[in-house]
Amino acid sequence: MRVYVGFDDTDVLDGPYGTGKLVRHFEDRLPDGCVLWGVVRQQLLVDDRIPYTSHNSSACAVIDIAEPSLVPHLIAKAIEHIEQKSSFGSDPGLCVAGEDDPALPRLIELGRLCTAKVITQQDVRGSVNGTHVSGHGGTNDGIIGAVAAVGLTASGWSGRFIEYGRLRKFPDVVAVSELERSGIRVVSVDRDTMLPGCDDVVHTRGWLRPRLWGCVPVLPVRPAGVNRWESIGEKNRSKN
Repeated sequence: MRVYVGFDDTDVLDGPYGTGKLVRHFEDRLPDGCVLWGVVRQQLLVDDRIPYTSHNSSACAVIDIAEPSLVPHLIAKAIEHIEQKSSFGSDPGLCVAGEDDPALPRLIELGRLCTAKVITQQDVRGSVNGTHVSGHGGTNDGIIGAVAAVGLTASGWSGRFIEYGRLRKFPDVVAVSELERSGIRVVSVDRDTMLPGCDDVVHTRGWLRPRLWGCVPVLPVRPAGVNRWESIGEKNRSKN
């Protein structure tokens, strides 16, 4: 069974790390029978009416569990983690939903709305229908981003991976075949949509971040020479 665990730390500027790192470190607290599939960062609306630290992003840990009875234990561990590791002065929130949660279509809708308009806590709390949503400090506004992280990730078509298998251990130049063996599909987004060959290489420029497209990790690339490609996007200064 797949479970989506959304966090939004709404971290502070001088905090030790941001939401992304908070979620990635949650893997160390997973109960037996729970395995991290990946962590997906979601970008939400940037608007002066929304209090945020730098980027207004949240993140979702996608976890495969052996049996549904583990969900309460997983929630307890997530609460413990966010209460111990969130930045002092932040407004952290948590949302946990299984793939069979009947509220998931509404969470997906809310997630999409959070990328385009200002959403309130009242909007969220009136739509979760029994899904676990909880605030853990300050204004508790983090529940908005946490719900959005779950909804957007569950949609299968939003966000970028900040953790997935050996994601952070690949060299700057890596073979297409090695990426695809790890579960990362390599897709050309150039004008002619050429097909990257198994023996081709991808230059990641030290920042390998596949997108969540079609419910799987996909690395968009563009041509960079004969049998060579480079990944799209570049690293920004952040704590994730």
